[in-house]
Amino acid sequence: MPTDTTSTGAPPGTRSLEHPAREDIRLTDVLHALADPMRLRIVCTLAAAEGELNCADIELPVSKSTCTHHYRVLREHGVIQQLYRGTAKMNRLREADLEALFPGLLDDVLRAAELQERRLDES
Repeated sequence: MPTDTTSTGAPPGTRSLEHPAREDIRLTDVLHALADPMRLRIVCTLAAAEGELNCADIELPVSKSTCTHHYRVLREHGVIQQLYRGTAKMNRLREADLEALFPGLLDDVLRAAELQERRLDES
């Protein structure tokens, strides 16, 4: 994983997290990150929120340490941006970066996830 980071937009003196630069995001990494059901749930929830959400705002049926792992995978693979606001770690999709690199991918994945959820609910 590249060590280049994008700016988190955090004020000077606050904690920041490493994120891959746009040019370092790879399709295989994004697809890997989206392949896990918990990570896909996080992405779908963030997309529906149309803004930032705290990690605690997204309920997942896994331990806190496992949640942390899933958010880290999404961040390190360029799918989400995480930044601290006070003590809260806020999350948002890197929609502009993903759209610039892989036009339509995120929309198609979100649409497919919704169709799958409906299909499974009907069964």
